[in-house]
Amino acid sequence: MAEDANSDIKGMSFEQALEALEKIVEDLERGDVPLDQSIRIYERGEALKKHCDGLLKAAEDKVEKIRLSREGQPAGSEPLDEG
Repeated sequence: MAEDANSDIKGMSFEQALEALEKIVEDLERGDVPLDQSIRIYERGEALKKHCDGLLKAAEDKVEKIRLSREGQPAGSEPLDEG
């Protein structure tokens, strides 16, 4: 699949990408999609999954950066290392 065919994925929120991925799974599970189209939407599904994984990893990294006060309450956050 051409890279530009999935260029819209980069701008999707996690929820949007997950919804699109769920639709692809439903379409593939129905089994009435022609083979060539199944291959294309499967490849798009892989790109959506990769995007969701990246967004989840970024969220996990951000959560790990939250600082706690002595009382165990959130006291702010540190900038996420850009490396």
